[in-house]
Amino acid sequence: MNILLIEDDMIETMKLQRTVSKLQLKHTILEAKNGEEALDILQSPTQLPDIILLDLNMPRMSGIEFLKILKADEKLQYLPTVILTTSENRADLLECYKIGIAGYIIKPLKYEDYESKLHTVLNYWDINELVKA
Repeated sequence: MNILLIEDDMIETMKLQRTVSKLQLKHTILEAKNGEEALDILQSPTQLPDIILLDLNMPRMSGIEFLKILKADEKLQYLPTVILTTSENRADLLECYKIGIAGYIIKPLKYEDYESKLHTVLNYWDINELVKA
């Protein structure tokens, strides 16, 4: 799978890279540090990602702002977007589902729990027919 990770925290980005490597997953990860950078990537003529992993708390443009722009775009609105965040705010969760996300994952503090959650999410999307289409 081609995964677009939208995350401003370098440590979180490295943690995801480490997890994918440790689990020996053959996914390609494209990184964007904020929503604006991600939109630039998505508008370029390169292949679209199969899935987007999106942090909510970012500078310049919040994850929710990015999500609204993404879901308003006819070409991009079908990209499965999974929120990967520390926010346990119920209002954030409900707003994201209202806009149209594919999942909401809270980043656990323990690395082992993070690895387990990420493995589950990536395995699911790896076999999902939408990604294969």
